[in-house]
Amino acid sequence: MSAAGADSFELQLSLPLPDEVQLRRRFAAPREALFEAFTRPERVQRWCCGPEGWSLPVCRIEARCGGCLRYEWAGADGRRMGMSGRFIELRAPERLVHFERFDEDWTEGETRVATEFAALAPGLTLVTVTIRFSGQRGRDRALACGMTAGMAQGYRRLDALLLS
Repeated sequence: MSAAGADSFELQLSLPLPDEVQLRRRFAAPREALFEAFTRPERVQRWCCGPEGWSLPVCRIEARCGGCLRYEWAGADGRRMGMSGRFIELRAPERLVHFERFDEDWTEGETRVATEFAALAPGLTLVTVTIRFSGQRGRDRALACGMTAGMAQGYRRLDALLLS
């Protein structure tokens, strides 16, 4: 996504395996605040909206091992997109792991998402999201649809939320 160096606050993309995407980004906030921003529905709704013109009117998160999650995005043009999942690991404020599947299964199966929050210094956190798809075709379809651009926009919104 970005060729910026390791000190950048831009989203960094790598493809460690044929069925995987790894995204890294630094945030000027403690990891406890980031963990909360990823697990409290009222916080997630403010930043995880996707591209401009979209919102997240349905956001249910049971932040516990075995707990469910449900996101439903809505576009200004009337389009909708939904995703359901379940948590398999939560270690506050270090790590979240969940499985997810989109209603219109465009990624071709269940996807495993591991999110890690690493404290780099006081008030500075590296978030690493590793997404494993059911195969390379699902990964490639996700990349082709603009997933990383939408995530980058969301993370910029998250920056503003963390400052408030």
